[in-house]
Amino acid sequence: MPAQNSTDVVDLLLAQHGQIKNTLELVRTSTGSEKQRFFDELVRLLAVHESAEEEVVHPASRRHSVADEIVDSRLHEEEEAKHVLAQLADMGVGHAEFDTKFREFAEKVVEHAELEEKEEFGQLITQASPEERMRLASVVRFAEALAPTRPHPGVGESATANLLVGPPLAVFDRIRDAIRDWRRQSGDA
Repeated sequence: MPAQNSTDVVDLLLAQHGQIKNTLELVRTSTGSEKQRFFDELVRLLAVHESAEEEVVHPASRRHSVADEIVDSRLHEEEEAKHVLAQLADMGVGHAEFDTKFREFAEKVVEHAELEEKEEFGQLITQASPEERMRLASVVRFAEALAPTRPHPGVGESATANLLVGPPLAVFDRIRDAIRDWRRQSGDA
């Protein structure tokens, strides 16, 4: 992988999509505590990735000639995914219906990623300069550092909403993550 400061935003997002797809498969094929661990990782990956896309990538896509209907469709899909991911988390990996609901969810996540790659990323490659794409990658990484680590469906799908409530939610999420991890390590889970 190239040095962080020379990474193109499209390369960064494609790598993240690959990581998300791999983690979806790990959740699908794992059992027990390993399945839970991979699911927790997936929740974190998706929450952080989608927040950064909503704050940075989709607005950049609009500026670079991607039709509003396309961006609005991706935002709507992301909002729906937040709701389903929250339901799956509440349900728990041991629930009898988890695998069926998760399989449907995973298919939609992959379809969503492929639509972004086809409809948005190509426009960014052709319309944004290499320097701008590198700057966007830096901004995406910064947004991810401040993003919540779990879905918050009630927040909305706008960049403004994420910027206003994302950082406080991220702090609470990271505290909850640390407590959860500590409990698992100490056998209190």
